[in-house]
Amino acid sequence: MYAIVETGGKQFKVQEGDTLQVEKLDQEAGAAVELDKVLALVEDGAVTLGKPYVDGAKVQVKVLEHGKGKKILVFKYKPKKNYRRIRGHRQAYTQVLVESITQA
Repeated sequence: MYAIVETGGKQFKVQEGDTLQVEKLDQEAGAAVELDKVLALVEDGAVTLGKPYVDGAKVQVKVLEHGKGKKILVFKYKPKKNYRRIRGHRQAYTQVLVESITQA
């Protein structure tokens, strides 16, 4: 069984036992979070699609840790004008463990 969930404006394919990095959640490490924006649910070959979300479907995840991703450099320049700017950015993330996928 797997599900397609939406969190932080991104979509993820999740199965029980998976760990993934999502956009930062405002929860403490060790907290249980319920994701209810389930776009699709596949169980034994039977596909359930939502319009836009599947009614009653929930994914339980456990927050493992918070962190920052690798640094991304944004380099802007204009040719022949001696204009160069470098900016760095590290995106905050939350690492979660998928505990269960349920459908009511």
